[in-house]
Amino acid sequence: LSDQQKISKSPFSQFKEVYLPPVLHPLNKTLVMGDQWKDVDSTQEKRRSFLYEFCKKYNSMKKLRTHLVHIVSRIYVEDRHKVLYCEVPKAGCSNWKRVLMVLNGLATSVRNISHDDVHYGKHLRKLDSYDLKGIYTRLNTYTKTIFVRDPLERLVSAFRDKFEHPNSYYHPVFGKAIIKKYRHNANGEALETGSGVKFKEFIQYLLDSHRPVGMDIHWEQVSKLCYPCLINYDFIGKFETLEEDANYFLQLVGAPAELKFPRFKDRHSSDERTSAEVVRQYLKELSKEERQLTYDFYYLDYLMFNYTSP
Repeated sequence: LSDQQKISKSPFSQFKEVYLPPVLHPLNKTLVMGDQWKDVDSTQEKRRSFLYEFCKKYNSMKKLRTHLVHIVSRIYVEDRHKVLYCEVPKAGCSNWKRVLMVLNGLATSVRNISHDDVHYGKHLRKLDSYDLKGIYTRLNTYTKTIFVRDPLERLVSAFRDKFEHPNSYYHPVFGKAIIKKYRHNANGEALETGSGVKFKEFIQYLLDSHRPVGMDIHWEQVSKLCYPCLINYDFIGKFETLEEDANYFLQLVGAPAELKFPRFKDRHSSDERTSAEVVRQYLKELSKEERQLTYDFYYLDYLMFNYTSP
């Protein structure tokens, strides 16, 4: 193709690759009532500064280039209160989506929204469904938030949820492939159903550069889900302080006073929550080398969000 034909064929070519250096905008706190949020706010400012300094250093070492539409594909939009929320699975995302539905007027209470409605109802729009002008306008004017979790806690939580309970998708799609490749002398039933994947087998799959089946958002690194060094998130919440962070954020964006972040566990509510102690028990199944490699896999997430290495 001639240069002219290339230009006419690809009118948005200049948007395909972006490089957005981090900028630390001050948080708009005009809607926050009372001084009970002082400690939460102080913690928030430290997290924001830490991520900003990290990204400045990281971006100067390596210019990250990727497709804009891909970068924003995990971001949910709530237009009424001008909120962008990047979904990190296993870090309170189901309840966050319930909150966004209430904010958007799609439901009157977080309690009335089922798990299936949250995840399969297609009620909320994602940022990649807008045109380029719509994407840029929202990125530049909405309050952008991300909620993260200790990487290995998030990983173990995902494993327990998807492989230790009946699951009509993860067992046949991931389980069968994992058992077939990593279990010696697997019996017919395990190969047929994909049920009963062991944590060690799951880690072998995760660390394999030739995985028999691809990655999944439930254990993908946050750095690749939400691109925190390309998108300037205004608010960084943590699962470890989920309720107070979330309720402070709702104040910041002017949510109705009666709307509080829900406390209930979305599924498998009788199970013990995945804690540092639960993670330790699972890590015992791995060799020292496997533990190190698993940490290395999430190294960037540990650094970015200032989590202590296990």
